[in-house]
Amino acid sequence: MIWRKSAASSDDETNSVKRVLVIQLGGLGAFVLALAAAKRIREAHVGARITLLTTEATKELAEKAPYFDTVEADGKPTEPQAITKLISRIRTAKYDVVYDLEGSNRTSNYFQGLRPWPPKWSGPTPGASYAYLDGARAQMHPLDRYAAQLAAAGLGDEPLMADVSWVRNVLRDPPRLSPNYFGITGPYIVLLPRGSNADPSRRWDDAKYAELARRAAAHGVTPVVLGGAEERPIGAEIAKAEPRAKNLVTRPDLFQTIGLMERAAFAVGDDVDLMHIAAAAGVPCLVFLSTAAKLDMSAPRGRGGVVALTAAVVSDLPVEQVERQLRNCGVLRQAATA
Repeated sequence: MIWRKSAASSDDETNSVKRVLVIQLGGLGAFVLALAAAKRIREAHVGARITLLTTEATKELAEKAPYFDTVEADGKPTEPQAITKLISRIRTAKYDVVYDLEGSNRTSNYFQGLRPWPPKWSGPTPGASYAYLDGARAQMHPLDRYAAQLAAAGLGDEPLMADVSWVRNVLRDPPRLSPNYFGITGPYIVLLPRGSNADPSRRWDDAKYAELARRAAAHGVTPVVLGGAEERPIGAEIAKAEPRAKNLVTRPDLFQTIGLMERAAFAVGDDVDLMHIAAAAGVPCLVFLSTAAKLDMSAPRGRGGVVALTAAVVSDLPVEQVERQLRNCGVLRQAATA
């Protein structure tokens, strides 16, 4: 059962909130989705001071986000003494309300540690003032789960959509966020492969990425490969097979990556964190997903639209099917330039 406040009490309590804590301890992809909830929390508590409890992995992006006044990056201590110290710090801060977007056993333990007088608490925790205990929440897409949790706390029930379009404005759109900074001119697509060590059922084949890059370049569309250290071999392989491709694996920082994605014609790739960031940047996306995955839970969502191609073994998906999707979306034209 989901407990909901009345509209009248919701308005009164929201306006009285002065200090807010938001907790999100996941990786980069999960954090980008949680920013949609953070935006709604900020809009509901315009005059409040909002603190984010997170980790070092997401601190850099969090500090630039326009939703938090303070960012604390020590949200996952391991030593008992450090955990006790963190709970004591939360208690001393005297937050009016805590929004637990992590919703894990760890954060539930933080709530229990604040008893017998915990602050108002929104999350999947029995005994919390705004407990969100829907039994189906584990089967929901994170954005739907956040929306339902915030609705239970009286913050509206409209759908949420991840969005990182604020990055360029916050950073004042410096030249380093432009494709020209990396020597990219004209239309381009972003390729987001998964490292070769991953299960073949969950990643598209290296040779097929290289072939797609060749076909895109033949139509005057530059393939731009992005990824982390694990994607270095495939980035090099694609660049070797198609010299017109731009292998930028590990080169852009996070903000440059967002800038590149925002201006891309399309993003094509595996179900990696960067695909969720691409969707949040507003670029149309084509993502490869295993049929073993639950699409309603895992598929990226973005205002640019997302096409999911599925197969029992992702590496079996043919290049022709991907090329056809890009043609249908107007990314690749019939007239080749090579």
